[in-house]
Amino acid sequence: MDPEEKMALALHRAARDLTAERSIRDLDRTLALIVATALRTVPVADAGGIAASGDGGAWHHASDPAVTTLARLQEDLGEGPALEVPGDLPGDGLVVADDLAVVDADRWPRFAAAAVAAGHRSVLCARLHTGGSTRATLTLLASRPDAFAGGARVLAGLFATQAAMLLHGSEQARYLQRAVDSRDLIGQAKGILMERFRVDDDAAFQMLVRSSQDTNMKLADVARWLRSEVIGSAREPGADTAPAPG
Repeated sequence: MDPEEKMALALHRAARDLTAERSIRDLDRTLALIVATALRTVPVADAGGIAASGDGGAWHHASDPAVTTLARLQEDLGEGPALEVPGDLPGDGLVVADDLAVVDADRWPRFAAAAVAAGHRSVLCARLHTGGSTRATLTLLASRPDAFAGGARVLAGLFATQAAMLLHGSEQARYLQRAVDSRDLIGQAKGILMERFRVDDDAAFQMLVRSSQDTNMKLADVARWLRSEVIGSAREPGADTAPAPG
């Protein structure tokens, strides 16, 4: 099998593994899947991890604790391949160090020393562009120098594109789920107001809108509060009415 066929087969397997995941709304699970699949797809890599941040905070997923330590060390030191400025990256968007012990030792001196001490001579970082609020960087490490050259670099870059698409899908799925949840909450809140205050659908919605404006709360948060108040009052003896928003 020639190199191109091997590359195509590896990417096909990666796509199958990534798309086989049934719950892409679970970001933690998706990130862990990307790391595991990357190591199977790019066999020259001995270890890897992904650092991501977004609306819900920051996450680190790694094949072993040493990789997480190196990721956090970059943040503490303010230097390292994962911190390269996007505008300074080459056309393929990858940051590659061929030998952290020799030719790349002075590139990120403190990070390089720590990586070599942990047994890693080569590193490749890929920014995963999701088009949304999630920002992620995939890092692959190898114990031998010059590991991410030629076909390995191309394969890693193509895999990063697949991974970014999966993250994009995960982000969109979570947004859609939030929208559905918000719609259900608002519907429940309108039903409560319609029953308690004998108003129609439009009037109930306007009550929620006014309450949202007066309290500077999101409409879904007002609806969630109202539902929790009704549930709470239902558990108290003699409490059978809900306060009227607005």
